[in-house]
Amino acid sequence: MSWLLGRNRPQPQQDAALAGGSDDEDKSADSQLSKAERKAMEAYRFDSSALERAADAARTLERSRHAREALELSKLQELTRQQEYQTKIKEYEAHVEQAKVEQKRIDHEERRKTLVEETKQQQQRAQYQDQLSRRRYEDQLTQQQRVQEENLRKQEESVARQEAMRRQTIEHEIEMKEKNRLKLLEHEMRVKAKVDRENRDINLEQIRLKAQEHRTTVLESIKTAGTVIGAGFDAMLTDWDKVLTAAGGLSLLALGVYAARGATGVTSRYIESRIGKPTLVGETSRFALLDALKHPIRYIRRLTSKPTDALQGVVLNPKLEERLRDVAIATKNTRINRGLYRNILMHGPPGTGKTMFAKKLAEHSGMDYAIMTGGDVAPMGKEAVTGIHKVFDWSHTSRRGLLLFVDEADAFLRKRSSEHISEDLRAALNAFLYRTSEQNEKFMLVLASNTPEQFDYAINDRLDEMVEFTLPGLEERERLLRLYFDKYVLKPAAEGARRFKLETFDYGATCSKMANVCEGMSGREISKLGVSWQAAVYASENGVLTEKMVLDRARSAAAQHKQKMAWLSDHERLDHKSVTGGKIE
Repeated sequence: MSWLLGRNRPQPQQDAALAGGSDDEDKSADSQLSKAERKAMEAYRFDSSALERAADAARTLERSRHAREALELSKLQELTRQQEYQTKIKEYEAHVEQAKVEQKRIDHEERRKTLVEETKQQQQRAQYQDQLSRRRYEDQLTQQQRVQEENLRKQEESVARQEAMRRQTIEHEIEMKEKNRLKLLEHEMRVKAKVDRENRDINLEQIRLKAQEHRTTVLESIKTAGTVIGAGFDAMLTDWDKVLTAAGGLSLLALGVYAARGATGVTSRYIESRIGKPTLVGETSRFALLDALKHPIRYIRRLTSKPTDALQGVVLNPKLEERLRDVAIATKNTRINRGLYRNILMHGPPGTGKTMFAKKLAEHSGMDYAIMTGGDVAPMGKEAVTGIHKVFDWSHTSRRGLLLFVDEADAFLRKRSSEHISEDLRAALNAFLYRTSEQNEKFMLVLASNTPEQFDYAINDRLDEMVEFTLPGLEERERLLRLYFDKYVLKPAAEGARRFKLETFDYGATCSKMANVCEGMSGREISKLGVSWQAAVYASENGVLTEKMVLDRARSAAAQHKQKMAWLSDHERLDHKSVTGGKIE
């Protein structure tokens, strides 16, 4: 509307001149007035030029063809200003409401803080009151304890005084009794001494009479015995028939005693060689009367059993199996053709099947076997030489041929030059060398050792073949695990053993997993793993063997094997190189 009021509109020149003239007049008039008068005149001064311009604009607008649009536009602008004003009013009211809400929130927060602070103050007050109560109670307890301790102390002092008085009374009574007893004993001794002095002559006379009587009795007995013996010798010497009869009887008696002793020795040695077994032999397949009486069924089965494969139930490296099979065939043909047996050394880590193969070899060849342990020789001391000779004498009496298996042979067949061995053990070694100096057709010598490097050179000279039994490889371990899984798990489960059930899983794949886990374990350790599976079943609540139980037992056995290997000292590692596969860490 500025154009309507004449703002920003150029004025006519005459108006400017008039205005200029009027201004000059006003300035001249104002200069003549005081400051207060000028202020008063300024209040009543009115510029009519604006009204004139407005009137001119109104006339111009009325004459214009856009007057109506301008009016409508001014109305719309006014309406817009009113709406904006209403919007501002509402915004102000909203701000006021928001301020009220915020004020309420602040009030509520203040009240909450006040309540929290009051609660905290109350808690602190309660805690303080509780502490005061606890302190008062503790003080009361302390006071009561002091009173009780004081009463107890007084009671103990009273009891101690009473005990001291009682002890003094008892000691006084004992002292008086002891004095009375001593006085009584002194009186008795005096009376007895007096009586002894009075009866001394009588007692001495009684002692003399008893001694004289005893001496007389002894002399009479000696005289009687001498008379009887003398009469007997006189009668015998005067009659020569009685002398000859007595001499012949004594001679026959002595002869009978010595003959019976010799016959008994011969009979016992014969029985021992034919029926019994020497002391050093721990296990044998030969007939032994005591063993047959103890285990008749086992003996009958042994008699009725047929020769089996030497490698049946024995899992070894294929090359080793081929070599042992050749040994078994050669041994069997040697027995059939009554040839000379070859001596064999089997060495390697413990639990790799040396003893098992020796038994199988004897059964396959149709020979008897006998097992002795080298550790049994040293404890015999001086009797070891006799024991060695008895073993070889007994071996020569076998009609089928004997396979003599010496386990842990290095225990008494050590080097005589470098080893410190006793004289008894040295004599036993010499006896063993003497009896094995030549090959024969009666017995076959098989030695087993974990440390063959400790053998005496003379022992090595008597060995015809050496076979090394190594730890099973991956394929051998898997075969062993399958064998023992079938023996200790599948067969008992199939037979319906009590509290023995088997969960369904892939047994072959499980054995393959365990073969990788059981690296470095021997055949004996793997067989013990089979027994541990049975133990796991018996220890379970439902008696079911699961795959997890099988694998857990295998991992436990492998961990125990590693622990055993870690326990080996450096000296043991050097002595048992075969245990660690020849690797010395």
